[in-house]
Amino acid sequence: MPNSPSDDARTPGAARRVKVQRRGPLLVEGPVEVELEDGTTVFSDRFRVALCTCRRSRRFPWCDTSHRARSAGSGDGPAAD
Repeated sequence: MPNSPSDDARTPGAARRVKVQRRGPLLVEGPVEVELEDGTTVFSDRFRVALCTCRRSRRFPWCDTSHRARSAGSGDGPAAD
């Protein structure tokens, strides 16, 4: 997916917006480069990416919504996302 036109207007070093969702992924305005625990880096040029915080994703660090299936049956109440 191409970057949105607003990315071209972003000044170098400008802050990125990160949206925190209860029991969900972190939504980050892209493009982003993520450094993993083992020191490797992964890159996405999408205009917004979802970073997995529950580690259930088969595509970690990218969220694949695996948390939804587990949250619904966890007894924690309804899934918030």
